[in-house]
Amino acid sequence: MPDPIADTLKSRFGDAIRNVVEFRAETTIHVRPDAIIEVCTFLRDDPAALYNFLSDVSAVDVWPDEPRFQVNYHLYSMAHNRRLRLKVSVRDGQSIPSVTGVWPAANWFERETYDLFGVKFDHHPDLRRLLLPDDYLGHPMRRDAPLVVEEVEFTHNYGEVEASKPYAKE
Repeated sequence: MPDPIADTLKSRFGDAIRNVVEFRAETTIHVRPDAIIEVCTFLRDDPAALYNFLSDVSAVDVWPDEPRFQVNYHLYSMAHNRRLRLKVSVRDGQSIPSVTGVWPAANWFERETYDLFGVKFDHHPDLRRLLLPDDYLGHPMRRDAPLVVEEVEFTHNYGEVEASKPYAKE
C-alpha cells in the first residue's frame, strides 16, 4: 500500500520531489538537496504525516555514477505506524543542509556520514570526525578509498622467553 503522504508532497513541493519509488511495501522519496529542510519540517509537523522520529541518516557511494552520493533519511511516524525513506543525491564536494534543526538526533548521524563518506552538512552545529582520529586522511567508506594493509610486527621472541623462565627445565 503506497504511503498517502507521497501525493501530498508532490502537490505541495512540486519539482523538489524528483521521484517516488514503491518497492516491497517501502516508500522512497527522492528530494532535491535544497528542499530537504522544508520537506522534513513538513513531514514532522503535518498532522497527516507526523514523522516525528528520525531513526537514521546514512549514505551510499555509487561511484563512478554521478551524482556520487545518495544520503538516506529513515523516518518513522509513531502516530501512524509508518516508515518513510527520503533520498537526496549529491555530487562529491557538494554540501547538503543539515536537518539538526528539525531533528536534533541528526547531529551524530550527520557526523558519522561526514566522517565515513566526506559528505558535508551546511550549518551543522559540530561537524567534525566522530569515529576516526582527527589526523586520519580520507574517508574509508568511499568506493575509491585505498585498501590499507598494515604490516604486523612481532616484537616478542617466544624462544628467548621460554628459556628465560625460572621454571624452565634445561
